[in-house]
Amino acid sequence: MKTIPLASFILGLLLTLVIQNSPAQARPSKPVTERAFTAWVNGPLWQKARAQKISQATYRNAFKRVKLNWSLPDLRPPGRRQQRRKAPVQSEFRAPGGYFQDRSLDYNIVKGRQQLIKWRSALNKIEQRYGVPRDIIMAIWGKETAFGRARLPYNAIEVLATQAFMGRRKALFERELLAALTILQQKHIGMRTMKSAWAGALGHPQFMPTAFLKYAVDFDGDGSKNIWSSVPDALASIANFLNQNGWNQARRWGHEVHLPARISCTLEGPDQRIKTLSWQQRGLTRVDGRPFAQADLPQNSFLLLPAGRFGPRFLVSENFYVLKSYNESDVYALFVGHVADRMKAGAKFRRDWSPLASFSRASVKAAQLKLEKTGADVGGADGLIGYKTRISIGNWQSQNGLKVTCFPNKAVLKKISN
Repeated sequence: MKTIPLASFILGLLLTLVIQNSPAQARPSKPVTERAFTAWVNGPLWQKARAQKISQATYRNAFKRVKLNWSLPDLRPPGRRQQRRKAPVQSEFRAPGGYFQDRSLDYNIVKGRQQLIKWRSALNKIEQRYGVPRDIIMAIWGKETAFGRARLPYNAIEVLATQAFMGRRKALFERELLAALTILQQKHIGMRTMKSAWAGALGHPQFMPTAFLKYAVDFDGDGSKNIWSSVPDALASIANFLNQNGWNQARRWGHEVHLPARISCTLEGPDQRIKTLSWQQRGLTRVDGRPFAQADLPQNSFLLLPAGRFGPRFLVSENFYVLKSYNESDVYALFVGHVADRMKAGAKFRRDWSPLASFSRASVKAAQLKLEKTGADVGGADGLIGYKTRISIGNWQSQNGLKVTCFPNKAVLKKISN
C-alpha cells in the first residue's frame, strides 16, 4: 500500500458513501461493492488507523489478503435487504433447561478436572494474583472454546472489516477493527495466527479486540499477550477480566435454594437485593441443607429464577453479575457457576427443569411491547426473557388472576399480546 493522496482519499470516501447508501432498485453488483470496500480500506479506514498510530507496514500486512467475506451472517450489503442468513443460534436464547444437558455438563466437568491438574502450577499463581477461583476460570475456558479445542477458522481482520463495511452494526465493528489493528501493531500476535470466531471474538477466552486491549495479560513473561496459544496468558486474562469487573474473593457465586410459595417470584433480580439474613428470615434455605455462611448473612444477595417457578431457584451474590459481565446471559453465568461447583464434587441441581413448550422470539417481543404500553419495565423489547421480563409477566399474571409463574407459555404470550 502506498501513501494515499488526498484526492484518492476523497474519491474513496465519496464512492463508499454512495455505495453504502444505494437504494435497493440501484443495487450495486458484488464487484462494484468490493471495489468500494477496497476504496474504503485504502482511504477513510486508513486515515482513522493512522490517527491511532497504526503504521503503514502493519496496516498493509493486515489487509494483504483480506476481502469481503460474503458468507458471514448479519450482513446488510449496500443496496440490498439484510441477508436472510441468521447468526448461529445461541443457546442462551432458548428455554433455560436446554442449556444444561448432561452431555455438555459432563464434558466440561471431566475435562475441566483434567485441565485443573495439568495447569495446577500456573493456576496457583493466577489465583493468588487475581483472587478468582481456578474452577471458575476453568469453567469459562471450557464454555468459551472447549479448553482451547474449538476451531477458530476466520481471519479476524477479514471478519471485522466485512462487518465494519457492510454489517448491521458498522460503528461497533469499526471500533473493534481498529482495536485489532492495534493488537497487531503491538506485536502480540502475527497476522496469520490472529484467528477468530464468526463475530470476531479472539483466542481461548473469546475476547473482542477492545476487551483484549483492556484485559489481556502476558502471564508467561515472553513479552506478548498471546491468548491464542499460551494457556497461562489465556487463563490469567480471564481471571484479570473478572477481577477488574469486581470479583469478590470472599464470596461464592451463589446457591440453589428452596423458594417457599409465600415468597413471590416477582422479587427476582439485582434491583431487589436484600441481606442474606433477610432472605433466611423469610424462609429461604439452601437445598443441600447447609446454613448460609455467617460472613454472607450481612451481605446483599439476589433471587435468580431463570425459568420462573418452572425450574431450580437460586440465591446469588454480586459475583454472579460479574460472570454476566463476561456474557450477558443468566444461563451462561449459571452454567459457569454450576460447572465450577461440580468440578469440586458439588451436586447436580436438586430441582429439575420442567419441560417448557417452545415459542418464538417474535412472540416474546410482541408481548414485551404490549407490557411496555402498560408501563412495565421489561428490560427492552428484544424477544429475550430476562429477569425484568419475567418479573413483568409475573405481575401481569397476578393482576389477571392467573397462577403466578414468572415465565410464559404460548397461551400467556397470546393473552398478553391480544
